[in-house]
Amino acid sequence: MLVVLFYALGLRLLVRGGRAPVVSPAEFTDAITIVTDKEIRRAEKAAAKAAKRSELTAAQRKLALVGAYACFVLCGAAVLGGVILIVVGH
Repeated sequence: MLVVLFYALGLRLLVRGGRAPVVSPAEFTDAITIVTDKEIRRAEKAAAKAAKRSELTAAQRKLALVGAYACFVLCGAAVLGGVILIVVGH
């Protein structure tokens, strides 16, 4: 549960900080639908536009990014702690 919490909070802060993650869809040879280059460019343009609309000041965006990275570190620490518990517990 902690992993999901920290990851979701990290993503939220990352978007608020103006760095929305853009992941281009994977193309598989047996895919039902194929994503065109035009659709990928449109998604990237929409993400860039959303990042520009941020009403936060520069200091607030920087603080949001620091918080996002801290959440991702805590997420990794929770996963690492779980792995350690599994390995040491046996």
